[in-house]
Amino acid sequence: MVIDATKAFSGFSVRDPSEAKAFYTDVLGLDVTEDHGMLSIQLGGGRWVLAYPKGPAHEPAAFTVLNFPVPDVDAAVDELAAKGVEFLHYEGMTDEKGINRKGGPLIAWFTDPSGNVFSVIAE
Repeated sequence: MVIDATKAFSGFSVRDPSEAKAFYTDVLGLDVTEDHGMLSIQLGGGRWVLAYPKGPAHEPAAFTVLNFPVPDVDAAVDELAAKGVEFLHYEGMTDEKGINRKGGPLIAWFTDPSGNVFSVIAE
């Protein structure tokens, strides 16, 4: 078959690749490589996500583009908040820390410098 799902990857746009790379590496602690202005965010196990530049035309997605499973959501929120990450608050859904405890796995959402929504979610 022409399509090889074992080589498939996801991607999303960013306003400024340099700013995004600094956030992903310095704040989130991810391994990121850059090639021709595009970022490859290494997820482990040979998996990666592409972040490509869109400049001023960038509009963040209206949904979560990347979820990070963690063993302790509260600890992850505290650690990221100490690094300056601000968590999103949804009235009636998230608590004062920005964690949804209203059913399903614990989850907290935040944005990258381009406004793309990421989450930390209970494993």
